[in-house]
Amino acid sequence: MPSAKILESKKAMVKELADRLNNAQAGVLADYRGLTVEQDTELRRKLREANVQYTVIKNSIIHFAVKEAGLDGLDSVLEGPTALATSVDDVVSPAKVLYDFAKDNESLELKGGFVEGEVISIDEVKKYASIPSKEVLISKMLGSLLSPIGALARTLQAIVDEEATPGHGGSEDAPAEEAKADEEPKAEEAPAEAPAEEAAEAPAAE
Repeated sequence: MPSAKILESKKAMVKELADRLNNAQAGVLADYRGLTVEQDTELRRKLREANVQYTVIKNSIIHFAVKEAGLDGLDSVLEGPTALATSVDDVVSPAKVLYDFAKDNESLELKGGFVEGEVISIDEVKKYASIPSKEVLISKMLGSLLSPIGALARTLQAIVDEEATPGHGGSEDAPAEEAKADEEPKAEEAPAEAPAEEAAEAPAAE
């Protein structure tokens, strides 16, 4: 019979796991048997990059934890070695990373999962895995928001460029008209009459 110290340790582990399940947005259980050390290391790296917590846990601990967290439906998949991947801020990442990895590594088998406190089947896990990641969705959303602004900016710039084109608009035609007027020849002035003094100096007829 386990000692009181061991029982207390297990109770603490169950409570910790139950709290983790309650705080998680989503989680996926998987059988990792057959993965090589290199494959396991690569999987853990991908999960860390996606901010997903991943641990191998004894089924006996998971059994009590899922009951305490109200996820009793997961109890039926607790056969063989079990690894748990959870995320506190993304419902897609646990399913996406594990499913994408399992497609290239058949030794990893998905068992089931949960999303926002509801147990989901393997087929539903795969559906969540097909949803773009949060970063991709945010990028697409920003792109759709910025697209109209970019179109407006291009339209305004086109108007500015058109207005700046020489000869466009009435106000810019004025200098051309003034230049044309300056080019017209001025009327020749009539020669002035000779001064009276010059007339007096003319030699008289003999």
